[in-house]
Amino acid sequence: MEEVNAPAGETEDQAEPSGPPGVIVFEVATDLPPIRRAPPLEGSFRIRPSTAWALDRMPGMRIKLGLAVILLLLTGACTKEPARVTAAASATPRVAAPAPAPGPKKQLTVVAAGDLLVHPPLTEQAAADAQAAGHSGHDFTGVLATIRPRVSAADLAICHMETPLADPQGPFTGWPAFSVPPELADAAAWAGFDTCSTASNHSPGRGHGGHHPDLDNLDRVGLRHAGTARSAEEAARTNIFDVAGVKVAQLSYSLSFNDIPLPEARPWAANLIDPAAILAAAHRARAAGAEIVILSMHWGTEYQNAPNDDQLDLAQQLLASPDIDLIIGCHVHVVQPFERIGRKWVAYGMGNITTRFDDGSPENTQDAVVPEFTFTRTDSGGWEVTSVSVLPTWMEYQPAARVVDLASAAHDPSVPADRRAHYAEIEKRINGYVGMRGAFEAGLHQLS
Repeated sequence: MEEVNAPAGETEDQAEPSGPPGVIVFEVATDLPPIRRAPPLEGSFRIRPSTAWALDRMPGMRIKLGLAVILLLLTGACTKEPARVTAAASATPRVAAPAPAPGPKKQLTVVAAGDLLVHPPLTEQAAADAQAAGHSGHDFTGVLATIRPRVSAADLAICHMETPLADPQGPFTGWPAFSVPPELADAAAWAGFDTCSTASNHSPGRGHGGHHPDLDNLDRVGLRHAGTARSAEEAARTNIFDVAGVKVAQLSYSLSFNDIPLPEARPWAANLIDPAAILAAAHRARAAGAEIVILSMHWGTEYQNAPNDDQLDLAQQLLASPDIDLIIGCHVHVVQPFERIGRKWVAYGMGNITTRFDDGSPENTQDAVVPEFTFTRTDSGGWEVTSVSVLPTWMEYQPAARVVDLASAAHDPSVPADRRAHYAEIEKRINGYVGMRGAFEAGLHQLS
């Protein structure tokens, strides 16, 4: 520590304070602002007697304070107080409050799609895609790639497995006795579907005896299913699943089996449309805890865009039940209208999400829609559809069979102008079919 010398003009004797030897002091003028004294710090030092003696002998109004005392005070304040605060903090550690538990879900999105229909040319395309990817078998993911974002984003996504799945080695056949590669199930799961309806006019071809590659392959990829069964016990079991804490049931029925009767020993193998049976099944689903019941219907007149009288009558009858919340339709291979009946919705026909008819077939057989239904919990605790949107799609055959997202492709500047114009025409046509029964006036949103 450096000594403090006397000011210029004073003698050494004048500068020397009186006090015990060895104590270095300096003078503080009394015209400075008064010093506020903080209370003594806990754990601070005591002033030595010699220092107190020097303070007692201050002459006049001038204060002589030992520099060593000030430095010690400052040092004590800087070192002792943080230690005390730190000790207090560590003695009572702060514990983060637990995050509040999430409340019950108030909205749920359901996406649906039309027929997964595979003809031999599409089987060949899937084989070529698999080979291009460097593996054997069949690969349908390239065909479905454009709808994957919409399907996978939904809380629940429902498909319709129109054509029966075969064993990996085949044989793979087309109409009338369809048998298609099992990798179609892999692609459906990859696209984001969660459950598939399987009741269709091709149901008698879905397995026999104890062998059922159709449902076995859906199980293999984790896809739930409704409409056909391998046993009486499975047929009696309602397809109910948990969707983000909400129990949802899917039912599936077909208008016919192409005049092929079910085996007498297996009358439960597939569900045939019967209003009383459907209403009873929906009621059982409610009793089993289903909060939302969705009915998949394989119905209508093939290649006819307008719903027939049976469809219209059944929709009115079935949606009048408190046990059915939504009807989604397949089978007719073209797009049919959507309609709001009361506070519920019916999609009469969603078209073919995949297909490959012969060249020269009517173009509208390549049309499809991928609707999204938003369910909202009501004040009474039930659920109802409060929003519907429709994505129009088109199954393009050349240069490779691919599902086209028309809402994007018709407005994509990277697509040649003539193709954009063609896509826009198809999109307009599909929206015309969707709105035939007042769906847009009832609040349905088109994505174009």
